[in-house]
Amino acid sequence: MTFLNSRYAGLTPYTPGEQINDKSIIKLNTNESPYEPSPKAMKYAAEEIVNSRLYPDPECVSLTERIADYYNVRKEQVLVTNGSDEVLYFIFTGFFTGEKTLLFPNITYGFYRVYADFCGINYREVPLEKDLTVNVDDYTAGNVNVIIANPNAPTGIQLTLPDIERILQADNNSLVVIDEAYVDFGGQSSIDLVEKYDNLIVVQTFSKSRQLAGARVGFAISNETIIRDLKKIKYSFNPYNVNRISAAMARGAMEDTAHFNETIKKTIDTRESFTEFLRDNDFFVPDSSANFVFARHRNVKGKVLYTTLKERGFLVRHFDTEILTDFVRISVGKKEDMILLANEIEKIVKEADKS
Repeated sequence: MTFLNSRYAGLTPYTPGEQINDKSIIKLNTNESPYEPSPKAMKYAAEEIVNSRLYPDPECVSLTERIADYYNVRKEQVLVTNGSDEVLYFIFTGFFTGEKTLLFPNITYGFYRVYADFCGINYREVPLEKDLTVNVDDYTAGNVNVIIANPNAPTGIQLTLPDIERILQADNNSLVVIDEAYVDFGGQSSIDLVEKYDNLIVVQTFSKSRQLAGARVGFAISNETIIRDLKKIKYSFNPYNVNRISAAMARGAMEDTAHFNETIKKTIDTRESFTEFLRDNDFFVPDSSANFVFARHRNVKGKVLYTTLKERGFLVRHFDTEILTDFVRISVGKKEDMILLANEIEKIVKEADKS
């Protein structure tokens, strides 16, 4: 017997990437940073543990002020949440449940479809172009809400700021959400457009470029009216949504620009050299502005490559859908791990060519 509301009976939940505790596996499937968090983040966390008996600050004032200073916005324009997924949920349930259709690409972050189904939103998935790019013209008809991951996932391809502005200008009475989970790895942030367009929300996370995937901290930046409305949703859902230790770590990560810049540079350099290797070995790889690459080989099927690599100690991501089945998404790890992976891929490709 089930007690589940019939509304959710047909819901297809989000499928997280595999989490394997085997330390011998080189894990490159969930776009986590291979580098340790900022020393300042860890110092602040250690100092905050003693206060764990107390509820956290529901406004996350210290962290909010650091984010506002960093992005040159007012603190009233920032909302800190339990990972960026939480603020996305607030947006979906608070702003997208009206009469307007919501548009997003058919190949993008899988949670958009899940949230849309969960919240009962009228939505349409827009096919990407054959080269996996977003066609901006598909989002400029007006009278539709839009959410786009930029850079997109799992392709890593980015839209330019003029592209984003075209979508914003199409209808200033419709909301545009730009999800910038990977923007620090080479994309262009839309945060500077917030002052210019009242219909823009920019969402970011500490999970990728600031090494805090396990701490679960994200944020939104928009105009003050939208942030006030998002807070209504938050305070109706979970006022104490970010714990003390996570907020302290995020504050340290935001302050430690040297660590941030160093790890970003390492990731970008490793991504570019690994992309060159893949292309030299007959892979199609779109230009990525994220901390991962999306790759399809001429002869080796995506599922075969994923399975073989897993057997040999490397975990990458395979999406077993009709559109994506020939691809694997590979997170960018440390340089030495990517060299080991490249050597193994080269062996697999040679084996396939011989068969």
